[in-house]
Amino acid sequence: MKNTLAYFFGAAIVLFLTATQLYGQEAYLPLDPEKHHMLDRMDILSGRDSKLGHSSYKPYYRPSIQLASDSALDHYKKTSKADSFQVSFFKNDQWELYDSTEEGNSRKPFLKAFYRKKNSLLHVNTKDFTLQVSPVLYLSAGKQTENSNDLLYINTRGAEVRGSIDNKVGFYFFAADNQMLMQDYATQKTFLPGFSDPIVPGEGFAKYFKTNRGVDFISARGYITFGVTKHIKFQFGHDKNFIGNGYRSLFLSDNAAPYTFVKVITEVGKFKYTNLFADMNAGYMNGQRYNNKIFTMHHLSYNILPNLNIGLFESIMQGPKDSASTSTPWQLNYLNPIIFSRYIESYQGSDDNSMMGLDLKWNFLRHFSFYGQILLDEFILKEVTKRTGWWGNKQALQMGLKYVNAFGVKNLDLQGEMNYVRPYMYSHKNNFTSYTHYNQALAHPVGANFIEWIGIARLQPTKKLFLTGKLFYIKTGEDSSSTSSDLNNNKGGNIFKPYTSVAVANTYGNSMGQGIATDIVMASLQVSYMIKHNFYIDLYLQYRSKTSALEVRNLNTTFVSGGIRWNLPSRVQEY
Repeated sequence: MKNTLAYFFGAAIVLFLTATQLYGQEAYLPLDPEKHHMLDRMDILSGRDSKLGHSSYKPYYRPSIQLASDSALDHYKKTSKADSFQVSFFKNDQWELYDSTEEGNSRKPFLKAFYRKKNSLLHVNTKDFTLQVSPVLYLSAGKQTENSNDLLYINTRGAEVRGSIDNKVGFYFFAADNQMLMQDYATQKTFLPGFSDPIVPGEGFAKYFKTNRGVDFISARGYITFGVTKHIKFQFGHDKNFIGNGYRSLFLSDNAAPYTFVKVITEVGKFKYTNLFADMNAGYMNGQRYNNKIFTMHHLSYNILPNLNIGLFESIMQGPKDSASTSTPWQLNYLNPIIFSRYIESYQGSDDNSMMGLDLKWNFLRHFSFYGQILLDEFILKEVTKRTGWWGNKQALQMGLKYVNAFGVKNLDLQGEMNYVRPYMYSHKNNFTSYTHYNQALAHPVGANFIEWIGIARLQPTKKLFLTGKLFYIKTGEDSSSTSSDLNNNKGGNIFKPYTSVAVANTYGNSMGQGIATDIVMASLQVSYMIKHNFYIDLYLQYRSKTSALEVRNLNTTFVSGGIRWNLPSRVQEY
């Protein structure tokens, strides 16, 4: 599929050149669960006056954040110092959107040339050009109870650049060099059986670093964005996307490595329609990168009320017919941004992998937000109602509730979430059509055949102190063999295994949690203090227990670490 990038880039250039007028564009807020929570909190507390808009598709657009933060405090019933600090944080982080030249200014710039703005090492702000350059740093060290002689660490150094040209074209670039030595269970997910090269969760290809447990890799993301019309935005780049209002996403998450994509966003009135066309990779094994595959996604978001939103999701994963193919035929039908892709796939008699889903968010009483997702991979009603355990009953469900200022305690926010994914969900006939990218799941990191319960408590007792406690309980069923090549041993949790043998041998009698019964419990506490804009000192404590019917797979780990991070979200392993 070597011409795929040419299609993507060609589409971007054609739209750019044919547009008679381009509209002002800015970069997006990088994906960060804690920043998302700050914005979700504004959304809930503002009630029906929220200006955040369509919150299910992330990353957030910075002008939308500006509208939300500018109006938030006016609509809060009660305001704390921590609330005011959160609002000022976003204003300082995107000062370029304000007319005032004083917005975001530092009181004491370093050597009068650096950090004249709180968020930028260097910046340029003229009528035709804006530029912000910021350092990226993550230094962390810790110990675990297993292999306690090893010092576990994260060592990340890099830079982040964003800006605009002629107030019409926005751009963003991020690059960092990384070395890591992770907890044992994360190392098992990085060094997969039968693979000669490590695959770092969320990053992709890596090299060994010093020991056979450490990894060395480069992170790089970037894009350009511009407005084709007042209501249509276009983005071309290499990054991640996230769909949903929960801590996890069953549609599309940031679990996998970045990928090259073209995104068209149409937002008119109460509607927001997003088209994503992405070039993804079927896998990497023993030094050989598999052929690419094409991912097409549509998401329609509709604000029924200012505080009630529903969304419709559909996706198609298209790949070569077999591993001997040298390219994926580009289906121009899938470029149609309006028609259901599922209809096109059926009309062509295609073997591509299609899915459809619904999502919901309802904010109420200025304290609560209920959200959920339903995803269908295969669905035949009579097979569901018969309860015979047909292998093709592939559905996923998410339900969650957020409670801000819980029990009247200012800046105490609670969240509960349930994720239910049936066996064989996301899998398909081969790696070229499975819902995966670069040896990683595109949705939930566990894969399928599990139920998960999540509890999160966040407290901001002072302006710059953040406390986050999390509790996970995952009940799943594993295969007796952990290798993806053992195709006959497939209980539905490993989404990299084809379901072809299952459809013949185990047509009925499948159930949730089938296979080797496994329970995973994770509990963590993170204490973060912001000593300057987006610069944190962190202390992190985690306990993880895996209990399996196969005793040899039992693994209990206690991990404690401390460090600093600058302009980066926390890097945690939660699976």
